[in-house]
Amino acid sequence: MSGTAGGASRPADPCQAREVLGIVGDKWSLLVVRHLSQGPRRFTELKRAVDGISQRMLTVTLRGLERDGILTRTVLNVMPPHVSYELTPMGRTLREATAPLLEWSTTHLKHIDAARAVYDARPDTPPG
Repeated sequence: MSGTAGGASRPADPCQAREVLGIVGDKWSLLVVRHLSQGPRRFTELKRAVDGISQRMLTVTLRGLERDGILTRTVLNVMPPHVSYELTPMGRTLREATAPLLEWSTTHLKHIDAARAVYDARPDTPPG
């Protein structure tokens, strides 16, 4: 990335992927992006679709994704107010890039749970 919000140049980072991983590496962002890939959604639709997310965490996630240019927030001038979220072109490329990861996680979750159970059952496993 070449600049910051204030316009100052950012020094070159040999591991710039770290910033992108910060965007997509949290618990909720990829799930929100996945649901927005089906088209624009209202907040309440996303809240229902993303199992386990709190209202506050959905708000924080949406704001972060909007700030990073992954989605747009549109307020329609109707009563009651209607707010819609939609992926940007960059957000759609993020969805394409991360779809295999989400598929992999769905396929392998049972294997991960089983491996954790075996590991946790070992007598030499440190707590934690």
